[in-house]
Amino acid sequence: MSYEDKDAFGMYGDKRAGAGPETRKGPGPELMGADTLVGSDVYNLEGEDIGDIKEIMLDMRSGRVGYAVLSFKPFLSLREKLFAVPWGALTLDTEHKRFTLNVDKDRLKDAPGFDRGHWPNMADQTWESEIHSYYRTKNA
Repeated sequence: MSYEDKDAFGMYGDKRAGAGPETRKGPGPELMGADTLVGSDVYNLEGEDIGDIKEIMLDMRSGRVGYAVLSFKPFLSLREKLFAVPWGALTLDTEHKRFTLNVDKDRLKDAPGFDRGHWPNMADQTWESEIHSYYRTKNA
């Protein structure tokens, strides 16, 4: 799903037929509504659909987005497992209206994940360091 598809408030521009880029108004893509990003598709650099965003986790101490919680596609043979991916590991692809994660499928098979009923303590510094190390991102 595209973030534009979930834009109920018109923050990403004029969607009328024939409306071109010159009629676009609003804050996107520099500032975007979190609710419109939940459900967004995530692709890898090879152009493969690897999953979608299930939740966005805000760091209430810093006021920044900490993680996107992803569900990866069945090709990874991972059922009902979620993955916290540091926000900095995702790149917004405004051309295709989706996110890109620079991790190949084989590496995702070993990604640290969790079950829906057993969320990790994302405020734990050890957990945080392990996740950032896995995705090769810097702790905020």
